[in-house]
Amino acid sequence: MTRALVAALALSAATWAGAQGVTDTQIVLGQSVALSGPAAELGKDMQFGASLYFDQVNKAGGVNGRKIVLKTLDDGYEPPKAVENTKKLINEDKVFALFGYVGTPTSNAVLPIFTEAKVPFVGAFTGAESLRAPFNRQIFNVRASYFDETEAIVQHLTAMSVTNIAIFYQNDGYGQAGLAGMERAMKKRNMELSAKATVERNTVDVAKAVETMKKANPQAVVMISAYKSCAAFIKEMKKVGANPTFWNVSFVGSKALAAELAAEGRGVQISQVMPFPWDMTVPVVKEYRGLLEAAKGEPGFGTLEGYIAAKVTVEGIKRAGKNLTRDSFIKAMESMSGYDMGGFKVNFSADNHNASKFVDLTIISRDQKFVR
Repeated sequence: MTRALVAALALSAATWAGAQGVTDTQIVLGQSVALSGPAAELGKDMQFGASLYFDQVNKAGGVNGRKIVLKTLDDGYEPPKAVENTKKLINEDKVFALFGYVGTPTSNAVLPIFTEAKVPFVGAFTGAESLRAPFNRQIFNVRASYFDETEAIVQHLTAMSVTNIAIFYQNDGYGQAGLAGMERAMKKRNMELSAKATVERNTVDVAKAVETMKKANPQAVVMISAYKSCAAFIKEMKKVGANPTFWNVSFVGSKALAAELAAEGRGVQISQVMPFPWDMTVPVVKEYRGLLEAAKGEPGFGTLEGYIAAKVTVEGIKRAGKNLTRDSFIKAMESMSGYDMGGFKVNFSADNHNASKFVDLTIISRDQKFVR
């Protein structure tokens, strides 16, 4: 063996040995989500869906002999707590990458932290443009954006000759992201929103918003908030005799919203960015449902999103090979162009870290079921 080859092998081993969060036996991922508070179901779904896939991979021996360990911390959907959690995950828990964060305000708050630390940030449950532009090499978005979702909603409404459209949104980064998407879609059609009303994050104080909307009397209200506040708004609107069509983007938490509304949820519409979890003709759904039933879980869009985000992450780890580093992982993720993971296509490249533009429209039917 030549000296040059020995040196190259030694350098390769040293590079691998220095990969934070990677040992001979495990790869540690960090996650900060709401496990408590009014958005808890969103975090629990994301964690559970991801764990379904990671557990299956680990049972089969892991990736290159390494098990996936997901460390999840509760941030209550509050940015300061997400910042605290992220610093702990990177500096104390020494995670390899951050995975499956839930929410725009929390993700925006930690963006400077993981960017400076050069830690990959994969599969966040948010469609915010702030995580898409400007391009950030550390961020990989598995889901479509809020711009994609709001465009699909406005396209559908205007095709049905609905022109009086209002917005109810959370007064934070998430709400602002949805508002920007709605204004963009409306402007494209030379239209303006007929009314705007807000609600504070993690509250259900919707009285002023209902008053504003009743005066505007819109045909449709697009809602950019989490399930508790959206349910409160819909119920109060119906109490005062206002009954436009109600629309939500995927982040609302579809199953949780349907549960909150119960019988009053029928007819409420939600844009989705994942395949329909009850369509067993989609291979990735069939695979997910098999594991879900074994775990005695209920199907839903949130758990399926966690599952698919985990599957994309593992595919990147596999492609990175035995000498896993953050840089080799990023390059491996970028190699997934036109990758079909069973009915859900992933399109990453060196200058595009947004996997999908897929949007579907669903309606809550009777008995809290969903139809397309």
